[in-house]
Amino acid sequence: MFSQDKSTDPAKKDASAFTTREATDLTLAEAQLVVDHWIKTIGVRYFSELTNLAILTEEVGELARIISRKYGEQSFKKGEDANNLGDEMADVLWVLICLANQTGIDLTDAFRKNLDKKTKRDAVRHLENEKLID
Repeated sequence: MFSQDKSTDPAKKDASAFTTREATDLTLAEAQLVVDHWIKTIGVRYFSELTNLAILTEEVGELARIISRKYGEQSFKKGEDANNLGDEMADVLWVLICLANQTGIDLTDAFRKNLDKKTKRDAVRHLENEKLID
């Protein structure tokens, strides 16, 4: 489970202190705490990791449906809402945070390491890609 050591990191403060209005500039660590608090106080418990993976797949599909209609060649069906893109992205983020919490992943650390990996690996790769040159 995601570590909730509030003593050493001010970003890891008590998640119950965040209201919807106050949660506008959350760090990844704070978002993990907020989701964990919500799950434990409102959601009862986490779904299993396998269930959450299935939910994540479903949410990514919903996001893909909107993007394929808004930016691709498909058209919206009668009654479909074209304005749910942000909400669908937030759904994906929510479930991803749940999985990170369940598996003990610190998303801040993981993101920093991933950015470093990409920066080293792709330092000149994209600059030399003829397909990206306008």
